[in-house]
Amino acid sequence: MRNRTLSLLLVLLLGWSGIAAAGELIVYSGRSDRFVKPVVEAFTRQTGIEVVLHTGSSTSLLNKLKLEGDRTTADIYISNDAGNLQKGADLGLFRAVRKSIAERIPANYRAVDGSWLGLSARARVLVVNTAQQETDFVKSVFDLADPRLAGQLGITHSGNESYIAGVTVYMLKAGKDKTRAWLAGMKKNVDGKVFNKHSKIVKAVASGKKSIGLVNHYYIYRHLDKHPDAPIVIRFPDQGKDGMGVAWNVAGAAISRYAKHGEDAERFLDFVTSEEGQAIFARANREYPTRPGVAAAPEVPPVDSFTVADVPMSDLGRYRDETLDLIEAVGMP
Repeated sequence: MRNRTLSLLLVLLLGWSGIAAAGELIVYSGRSDRFVKPVVEAFTRQTGIEVVLHTGSSTSLLNKLKLEGDRTTADIYISNDAGNLQKGADLGLFRAVRKSIAERIPANYRAVDGSWLGLSARARVLVVNTAQQETDFVKSVFDLADPRLAGQLGITHSGNESYIAGVTVYMLKAGKDKTRAWLAGMKKNVDGKVFNKHSKIVKAVASGKKSIGLVNHYYIYRHLDKHPDAPIVIRFPDQGKDGMGVAWNVAGAAISRYAKHGEDAERFLDFVTSEEGQAIFARANREYPTRPGVAAAPEVPPVDSFTVADVPMSDLGRYRDETLDLIEAVGMP
């Protein structure tokens, strides 16, 4: 319960209150501003509607939305993972999105009741140092528990949303017992030394301080932008006939149940699911657009070049608490 309790305390201690000016759309955003601002600025240029971003962790902002109830000023909630989006839907915090907008996004990437939409997708992949051959045996994420990787593995702390979502996928595909053993093996390999950011894992692997790391795919390309000669490559785990596929997650958005600017909020979702809005996401963050027919950034592998685990994104919320209990039972740092 540690992570959930801390998130709630942060909301109570650090929460803000805001009063929206006329014509302003208030967005609670669980994503870094650099991922969101390009599409927000394009939306404002096209519509004249100003957007005010309140940025924080997805979990803390969801708890804030819950605590505020009908007093909230939030019109839109943006999460960096599907788990919090589905949790918000289960709590009744969102209103349904217009069907013509929702159906632009495949059913696997949105809520069954249409209350949230996945806007961009990312893969959990391995970043590998090409100069260190001792990781050649790693073909699956479960190989990261192998004791040969002691001191050589980079992972984030267990409160990271992408980490939690990935564990949920592995638990649903491989079972709780195998996932528990995997977590315990990784715990031994990292010996309490974890990273607070994926970018730091990539940097550690590139410098040779670590041999391999588990990260979201776009962090690798962001590092290569600045260091094109870095000795790192991306490796998609769990491929082939018997592989479960990579863990997949989406960032997405929902309209607050108590939105004061519901019509403008729907216009915002209309824009971010349009071909123009989806293309901006692809350029800004190297994630995969969820709307079919919109191309990803040219430097990332085509989405049809690797296998993705067939877990509906809504399940990342439905099984989130079970995942957190498993992580805490193992005592992951």
